[in-house]
Amino acid sequence: MKLNLEVFSQTIKKLRKEKGATQADVAQFLGCTYQSFQSIEYGRSVPSSATLLELAEYFDVSTDYLLGRT
Repeated sequence: MKLNLEVFSQTIKKLRKEKGATQADVAQFLGCTYQSFQSIEYGRSVPSSATLLELAEYFDVSTDYLLGRT
């Protein structure tokens, strides 16, 4: 199954805004640059499986939710 980057990026953006976090906040949690996270959120790059797990932890959701499977 191919990752639908549009759904993924919209979900990440929605969750980030609901949490009241900035892109810089999430990037700091992930241990990456602001630009790296921005690239993920805008759907320009595919996150690694480790990053996907970390995002699920940060937003307290399942990876299936992030991937648009639930």
